[in-house]
Amino acid sequence: MARLSLSKSSLTKQTRQLQTFERFLPALDLKRKQLMTERAKALQAREDTLAAIAALREEVRERLPMLAHREIPLDDLVHLKGVRLGEENRMGTKLPVLLGVDLETTDYGLMVQPHWVEPLVEAIGRMLELRVRLALDEQRVALLETAVRKVTQRVNLFDKVLIPRTQQNIKTIRIYLSDAERAAVVRSKIAKAKRHRETTA
Repeated sequence: MARLSLSKSSLTKQTRQLQTFERFLPALDLKRKQLMTERAKALQAREDTLAAIAALREEVRERLPMLAHREIPLDDLVHLKGVRLGEENRMGTKLPVLLGVDLETTDYGLMVQPHWVEPLVEAIGRMLELRVRLALDEQRVALLETAVRKVTQRVNLFDKVLIPRTQQNIKTIRIYLSDAERAAVVRSKIAKAKRHRETTA
């Protein structure tokens, strides 16, 4: 750390610095709060997706108990062909957005397969989409966690280090300048008294 210069110009510089820090801190703190709100929304979205996955599993178990029948080939009925993603900016943090999921259904004979295969295909498609959504929710939460951590570190740097240090520097410079001024006045009075004694003697 550079040695603190105990001068009026240094006092002016430190005072300007303090004003800048104090002006910047509220904006940074507001950004942190907004990011925390976004993180809470992302966490809620993830919970909603997990709840939707659990609900779909329960629905399939109730509506399609015949899935336990192992003789009917059910593998590879639906494939994830592609995922279309977008991007949104939340307080400087770029977050992925799900635009759509492209699914591919394997041809299966409606007359050959049992009647319940069609609702199963629909359920598999919904589950694949929910799984993609969950992965995206996880990614959004992780990105927002990182953003909140970084902004919190900056807020703490300003609030707990830079501002107190600058305030202490200002106090030190003021005390030094005040002491120097007092010493100059005392020296002036001593010199004046000495001159007065010399002229009267």
